[in-house]
Amino acid sequence: MSKAAHQDRKPWYRVLYIQVLIAVTLGVIIGHFFPGFGKALKPLGDGFVKLVKMIIAPIIFCTVVHGIGSLGDLKKFGRLGIRTILYFEVVSSLALIIGLVVVNVWKPGAGLHINAAALDPKIAASYVEKGHAQNVPDFLLNIIPKSFFDAFATGDILQILLVSLLTAFAVAALGERAKPVLQVLAYGEKIFFGIMKIIVQVAPLAALGAMSFTVGSYGIGSLRQLAALMGGFYLTAILFVVFVLGSIALASGFSIFRFLNYIKEEIFLVLGTSSSETALPGIMEKMRRLGCSESTVGFVIPTGYSFNLDGTNIYLTMAAIFLAQATDTPLTLGHQITLLVVAMLSSKGASAVTGAGFITLAATLTAVPSIPVESLALLVGIDRFMSECRAVTNLIGNGVATLVISRWEKELDPARLNDALKNSRSIIDLPPGLTPDEQAGS
Repeated sequence: MSKAAHQDRKPWYRVLYIQVLIAVTLGVIIGHFFPGFGKALKPLGDGFVKLVKMIIAPIIFCTVVHGIGSLGDLKKFGRLGIRTILYFEVVSSLALIIGLVVVNVWKPGAGLHINAAALDPKIAASYVEKGHAQNVPDFLLNIIPKSFFDAFATGDILQILLVSLLTAFAVAALGERAKPVLQVLAYGEKIFFGIMKIIVQVAPLAALGAMSFTVGSYGIGSLRQLAALMGGFYLTAILFVVFVLGSIALASGFSIFRFLNYIKEEIFLVLGTSSSETALPGIMEKMRRLGCSESTVGFVIPTGYSFNLDGTNIYLTMAAIFLAQATDTPLTLGHQITLLVVAMLSSKGASAVTGAGFITLAATLTAVPSIPVESLALLVGIDRFMSECRAVTNLIGNGVATLVISRWEKELDPARLNDALKNSRSIIDLPPGLTPDEQAGS
């Protein structure tokens, strides 16, 4: 290791992901032993999520408009869009099918014999109201904001992406005259990412507050009754990341384990806040540091946050079949295929914020009436714990997707990419043909 690299290494207590991990541990302790105080810390987590959401819209806008507006050749964007959507559909469908297979083999709900009629329907009612299934025309119409600025006011990622794409096409059409606009957008990116670096410093406090509230509200004991479902879901998500995403990464020339180490700060941040939105600016910046173009990062990641939710897809099929097993609801193969198709549609556009996966599950159940919707009450107590795994898996899936599509676009060299991942460095710091180890010895 070079002397400069040694000097740049932070003390362990100043490393963000270690701070977040310590905060999560303290949150569990506070929530368990002092539940009242733990519940009172909820604003710490909520405030941090609001701060991050405040900055997401301008970051996406500047990144997308600057990236696509600088292309000059919109045919490349058309190719990028087709490849991205195709990748999302294949991998998302695979996640749904894997969840369906595992829950049928594992059978975590078998033997519970829950009488759905005895459950309080009011508990599930609010989620059902929020999660009513949308048809395709309604879904497409909801992507269009009421006004240009309404997309930024509501923070809807798909609406922001639509506005950004339209603006990017208009900027690209200006040709040489667009240079001053692109320069302003480039400075805007730096400013908003600078704001994000300031906000992320309080992430440990957010993780402490969120975890204290979760354990204080539901208690560690609430995990025991449904431990089989949680264990099966966590195990399935881990296997999906290691084997499915790992195989995709290997075929694209990089190691999934090196990638996980590279984004460990974002993983622990998501783990602490239960929302993958909190890591969106960070993952976009890290993908750019690895050499992915602004147009690829700006399109793939925001789109993936609505169309490539691998963790949410695994959860939908596993949770729905679990509820059927727990309430002794017989499901034929036809019922399960219907459930798969409905989940495939209802998961699109699901926000990455806490609880959205549960609301999407409600939408799925309303479209498959054979499973009693009242049974949702069984999962309310553990959904917060499940949302952490959903969010982390979604984050990893979108990061892998960005690197894979960048490789398809011939933006990345596999050897230099793995060197950057191995040493957790920006690829732009590596001179062509010189690995980090060779650089350290030079």
